[in-house]
Amino acid sequence: MEFITKAKVRIHYEVLGQGRPLVFFHGNGEDHHIFEETARLLAEEYTVYLPDSRCHGESERTETVGYREIAADFLSLIQGLHLEKPVLCGFSDGGIVALLIAIAKPALPSALIVCGANSTPGGLKRRFRAFFRLQWKLTKNPLLGMMLKEPRISPAALAKIQAPTLVLAGSRDIIRQSHTEKLAAAIPGSRLGILFGETHASYVVHTEKLYGLLKNFLDELSALDNPEA
Repeated sequence: MEFITKAKVRIHYEVLGQGRPLVFFHGNGEDHHIFEETARLLAEEYTVYLPDSRCHGESERTETVGYREIAADFLSLIQGLHLEKPVLCGFSDGGIVALLIAIAKPALPSALIVCGANSTPGGLKRRFRAFFRLQWKLTKNPLLGMMLKEPRISPAALAKIQAPTLVLAGSRDIIRQSHTEKLAAAIPGSRLGILFGETHASYVVHTEKLYGLLKNFLDELSALDNPEA
């Protein structure tokens, strides 16, 4: 168990394995444990970092929370740990955060994997937006409010991403498929995978399915970097 404090926000993270750095970002209302099955397998080749977002898991609860604040926390974590060219993998809200980091620091990640992310609130299917809006009215949970107001990532911002990128979503995702397709199209050279029969979380949360998808993508990138290997 490790903690890092930057800008007065205490961020908890776990580390396992050895090799190239790979950082996972979880979704709204979750913590780093959702990636345990995939992380355990990847730890044979990578040093896997599993942080908790502010207001999640064992990280600090703050009065304010937003995607850009979370991205700044995680960027401070990456820089504070002196991680060189890490692979970034984010799910749902964590995917939004990964996009924001790759936009802010295009040269930082060696690769980017984004699962079930949206670049605007309108990327959510209408019935899910309505459900989250009702829940927010009942609870005033700032994490729900964040989802209804943010993110606001333009195609021009997505075009700044330089890292090889894999964009994933389930065919039964809470994100509109047309939105995922437009998001992927805005990222130069990105690959898009719509996973038949999968929901928003079924291929990510507490499953080894994500391992195969990441491993294939990262192995292909390694082969391109080392054609004679």
